[in-house]
Amino acid sequence: MILTFHQICLDDNFQIAKVIRSVLKEHGVDKPGTVFTDPTTDELFQLFQTPGSIYWIAKQDNEIIGGCGIFPTIGLPKDYAELVKLYVLSSARGQGIGFELMEICFDSAIKMGYKNLYLETLPELNKAVSLYQSLGFELLSKPLGDSGHFACDLWMEKDLQK
Repeated sequence: MILTFHQICLDDNFQIAKVIRSVLKEHGVDKPGTVFTDPTTDELFQLFQTPGSIYWIAKQDNEIIGGCGIFPTIGLPKDYAELVKLYVLSSARGQGIGFELMEICFDSAIKMGYKNLYLETLPELNKAVSLYQSLGFELLSKPLGDSGHFACDLWMEKDLQK
């Protein structure tokens, strides 16, 4: 099996949206207030043309199996970006792909000058929450910024300088 990573391109839109929605559905969180109903989910390439953002795609044997990105969400404190849309297909989990995607995103965020990362998630995505915590994310008592994902009720941040 050949695993590769690349920045999102226009041809990736349909497949990564399918991956994201299948993971949310698998965990029973395919509901309003999440990226499941967010219209930008179908146009991630276009969304990640925003200055200060980047989205990475993971492919295994030329099939998209996951992705993760960095985005300058409106309303975040200075020097913060949001770690967004980390999704890996169930068939590809347990191989360190989520970890690798996050490490690539951390490097990208540092190169773009960010000092902190913020993320929003759901308790139902407990394996992802454990991964976030193992990589230095700490729980917050309230959200930062204005992602529009009102269904997310777990908020975390990571100091990239540690």
